[in-house]
Amino acid sequence: MATSSEIIAKTVQLGANNYHSREVVIEHALGAKVYDPEGRAYYDMLSAYSALNFGHLHPEIVAAAMEQLQKVTLTSRAFHNAVLGDFYEQLCDLTGKAMILPMNTGAEAVETALKTARRWGVEVKGVANEQQEIIVCANNFHGRTIAIISFSTDPSARINYGPYTPGFKIIPYGDAAALEQAVTDRTVGFLVEPIQGEAGIIVPPEGYLRQVREICTRNNILMIADEVQTGFARTGRMFACQYEQISPDILVMGKALGGGIMPVSAIAADAEVLGVYTPGTHGSTFGGNPLACAVAIKAMEILVRDDYPQMAAEKGAYFMERLRQIKNPHIKEIRGKGLLIGMEFDHPAEEYLDKMMAHGVLAKDTHECTIRFAPPLTISYAELDDACDRITQALQE
Repeated sequence: MATSSEIIAKTVQLGANNYHSREVVIEHALGAKVYDPEGRAYYDMLSAYSALNFGHLHPEIVAAAMEQLQKVTLTSRAFHNAVLGDFYEQLCDLTGKAMILPMNTGAEAVETALKTARRWGVEVKGVANEQQEIIVCANNFHGRTIAIISFSTDPSARINYGPYTPGFKIIPYGDAAALEQAVTDRTVGFLVEPIQGEAGIIVPPEGYLRQVREICTRNNILMIADEVQTGFARTGRMFACQYEQISPDILVMGKALGGGIMPVSAIAADAEVLGVYTPGTHGSTFGGNPLACAVAIKAMEILVRDDYPQMAAEKGAYFMERLRQIKNPHIKEIRGKGLLIGMEFDHPAEEYLDKMMAHGVLAKDTHECTIRFAPPLTISYAELDDACDRITQALQE
């Protein structure tokens, strides 16, 4: 087997330079740990940006994938497959919505939500086509398609990708009054993250989502919650919107829905919203494929059976308390919900990432000065303690 250095050199030479990857190679993994080709072990504190809520290679999810691999993996939506209906039923039960539209990646699910809102705006609300407006928040991250980066406020996501898609209005995050002021007769939707992940684990003021829900209802606007990163128990609730006991009109899901095995995404909504689609008006060759459905069905079963939301809430509270005991004068704030935690420093966090990696802990910075801690929800308390000891050593050196 090639060494880590040889693998990194080949990747850098042959691949487009669109990621600033940490200088580590993951050769195999299990649970909350990953291993490089030289056999060194690391705690995974990123979980593939919350796609690995179940940990690496959860045995039941792997078994479900293997079983489906021996039956059929792809049919396209030109034909029905034997597991799609069960996938729909289980995800409807989990979200409390009447209908599902499956896709593959989180960005595709967000694009689907945007298309849905625009079409609903014309066919249900009565806004003239090409006049629809969707309100979004500053410092958002919803993916990297042309439409999505058109309303990004991150220069690195936008630079040199014009002309940009029109029809979006940007307001400050966490400011319900700004939403109220931005609404017009042409507004068809408001797209929001319940917690802004890439912005640095930004938790909005208490009551914000309830105010958003009320404004959207009163103005006949679709509330679109992007729970691609926060969904499926990551924050200590099945979906982060549940902290304020509200239900969005469109729920956008991805990442953990695939159980760490497959890219699986979807939007959930009621029939008044998803009923605007007719054959040919939207689609995906791989969306709802049998392998993805089998994996997602097993993942959802485990989420409910093993009470992952409670698991994340309890472990998150424990982990955050351990992190707050670390003595480092440059730590400004530790914030988050469940096992989605941000540690913000008063200067760039790069040096701490290097020290943590040397102590066997892998994490990634976001917005330069914040380290995101998001281990698999299945991490044991013994592993959390060990990881916290290593993080403490690294940050107090």
